[in-house]
Amino acid sequence: MRSNFFLVLLSSGFFQSNIHAQPPSKLWYNRPATQWVESLPLGNGHIGAMVFGGVDEELIQLNESTLYSGGPVKKIINPDAYTYLRQIREALLKEADYSKANVLAKKMQGFFSESYMPLADVMIRQDFHNRQPATYRRELDLQDAIVTTSFTINGVTYQRELFTSAPANAFVMRITASRKAALDFDIATASQLHYRVAVKGSNEIVVNGKAPAHVDPSYYNPKDREHVIYEDTGGCNGMRFRYNIKVLSADGEITADTTGIHVKNATAVTIFITAATSFNGFDKCPDKEGKDENAIAASFMKNAVAQPYAQLKAAHVKDYQRYFNRVLFTVRDTTGVNKNSLLPTDERLKDYSDGAYDPFMETLYFQYGRYLLISSSRPGAPPANLQGIWNKELRAPWSSNYTININTQMNYWPAESTNLSEMHLPLLQWLKGLSVNGARIARELYHCNGWVAHHNSDIWGCANPVGDLGAGDPVWANWYMGANWLCQHLWEHYAFTMDKNFLREAYPIMKQAALFSLDWLVKDSSGYWVTAPSTSPENKFRDAKGRPQAVSVATTMDMSIIWDLFTNVIEASRALAMDEAFRKRLSRVKKDLYPMRIGSNGELLEWYKPFPETDPQHRHVSHLFGLHPGRQISKIGTPEFFAAAKKTLEIRGDAGTGWSRGWKINWWARLQDGNHAYKLIRQLLNYSGADGKSGGGTYPNLFDAHPPFQIDGNFAGTAGITEMLLQSHLGEIHLLPALPSAWEQGEVKGLKARGGFTVDIRWAKDRLVSATVTPVANGVCRIRNNNNFSVNALLASREGDDFVLSVKMKKGQHYHVLSDN
Repeated sequence: MRSNFFLVLLSSGFFQSNIHAQPPSKLWYNRPATQWVESLPLGNGHIGAMVFGGVDEELIQLNESTLYSGGPVKKIINPDAYTYLRQIREALLKEADYSKANVLAKKMQGFFSESYMPLADVMIRQDFHNRQPATYRRELDLQDAIVTTSFTINGVTYQRELFTSAPANAFVMRITASRKAALDFDIATASQLHYRVAVKGSNEIVVNGKAPAHVDPSYYNPKDREHVIYEDTGGCNGMRFRYNIKVLSADGEITADTTGIHVKNATAVTIFITAATSFNGFDKCPDKEGKDENAIAASFMKNAVAQPYAQLKAAHVKDYQRYFNRVLFTVRDTTGVNKNSLLPTDERLKDYSDGAYDPFMETLYFQYGRYLLISSSRPGAPPANLQGIWNKELRAPWSSNYTININTQMNYWPAESTNLSEMHLPLLQWLKGLSVNGARIARELYHCNGWVAHHNSDIWGCANPVGDLGAGDPVWANWYMGANWLCQHLWEHYAFTMDKNFLREAYPIMKQAALFSLDWLVKDSSGYWVTAPSTSPENKFRDAKGRPQAVSVATTMDMSIIWDLFTNVIEASRALAMDEAFRKRLSRVKKDLYPMRIGSNGELLEWYKPFPETDPQHRHVSHLFGLHPGRQISKIGTPEFFAAAKKTLEIRGDAGTGWSRGWKINWWARLQDGNHAYKLIRQLLNYSGADGKSGGGTYPNLFDAHPPFQIDGNFAGTAGITEMLLQSHLGEIHLLPALPSAWEQGEVKGLKARGGFTVDIRWAKDRLVSATVTPVANGVCRIRNNNNFSVNALLASREGDDFVLSVKMKKGQHYHVLSDN
């Protein structure tokens, strides 16, 4: 029998803070890392570090978040591009000649984006004369963002404690020995970039260097071409960088020379590393107009070394925990004490992959995604890129850039819902520069108003279709919806925070993207507004002759993104009580957008026509944008398309790369099928060895395996788990919409819902026990019940088999759903 629940409004004094005590959340290992995807990540939004935990040699691979090749995008990209647009449209709309359209699309491409660079390797060498440690442990504690390595050799216990402080903007490492004067080690450093080492005093070295003026993508390797270019004689040379390494100790002897820093007979040593580049904004040459990286790095160092280690550490932990501790998530292990709890994380992940029941791995993975976002995306720094903030390659996979046909957006799916709105700001600030360049591209390439962005971008705000003026495949290069999709993030930040000052600043960027779409749309023979040319990211269809094609008309993703953009701009206009004429114009066009259609198998069609796909199980399922992250498809609002979306996923299957599995978790959560979403969580957490040969899944350090590493799968996994517990995209709070049977009992605190609500939920035996909703502003709270709990029908409006409860709430007031059991 279903339980009854009481609905209670309580004053703000009853409610506890949303800063929660966290259960233990550690990644730990009983051996050093031998591969990069076994090492442990640290980051403060500016400095990224991968810690290997070696005994005789500790390797720390460093990044600085602004260190990219290249400089501002060229003022003129492809002035003849516009002449081909009319020809492409004729080929598509009149001739149905998709091969011709594909050839012409290549003629509208620009240059490749630039690449994210590695900063340095730092090696700490201790000579133990090949003695093996009697004990060894390395760990990353998600509760304080500190990596610790400890081992015992010849009766002496050595400990290294490492963190990247955001308040001090410094990497800090404390090395101690249990026996006095037992520390003897050397610090050396190197960079894959051009660099030189200088000595500053007896305990500090300074490294100055320069990034290349251009780096080709790792997948672009034409013969007779230099792929890493340092001097750009006709434009802007690459940015400068500097990092300082300084060592302090109360005892022992410290000396420095150009080979590094040398420590002898010490007991406790603190190592500081600060870094800076000459990056001065997306539109400034980092060489000619760059910031003074020397002064910046030196000032960071001066501030860091002036503080006692304990004070530095306490400030770091306090700063980090004010974000991390906002959300608690626990699932009760119904088996009691799990024998896997004693295993190192990599072995525990292997057992989980083999089918072991271990909800700790799922809650750990959820919080790890939040940890990675806090570490790689901080206000004042660039957005998290394809690898977050961590990259060891001179030519990184896919340039470690901003891939804006899914991956960059996916990075920020958990930002608002898991109570990390501040970590969203780097992306939202970066859009300002991208929109400036995008407006130039819209005018030059298409003679359109507004702004546009395509498949790839970088710290310089590259907005053109990439491809080195014709070398890119239109299946990925010529995609025109990047700006429109990114504008969804502006709206989402407002929807979760209800910050109208932010919305006033964001509205012009959203409106300009909508203006481009209004100019880009054309009428087809049926009188619908369509996009032409149009692609569905990285997927192809077969034309009437069976040939693979990429360029088409009005792909479902195009039309869904434009529907989403127009809807958001209309709602933003209403919220701001402005721009009524433009709002009405969008509403008229939106009404006649080319509609979604259902195929003969009951699936949602991806293309303008029911073309057969070249790869029915393709990793991209872009035409389900309207289900997630959009809000066009829903069980109540569009039941026929809701069913078609489910059929599409069944046909597509559950296989895929790491990020693809992550997106599928979110789709199945929106389909309210918690057990299928949970099945995909287990697939996403499939152990992938350090060599990546096991395919998509999760590496030993819990990084997402595309393969190789892409961080978007981590973020999509965290976001997907959140969607299973709480949804709010339809203007109402839906509690436990996709709770899997494997999570029989649990609790989540501190999640965020659109409308500016903080939500706590407890459940048991697959049913809601209690929930608490707290608003940040006055308004109406609407809560949907899908038979997870009972409500007094007199307080609710009936919609089918569901109930929707509407309650007027004041800022700071707390609404509780409480069980009578």
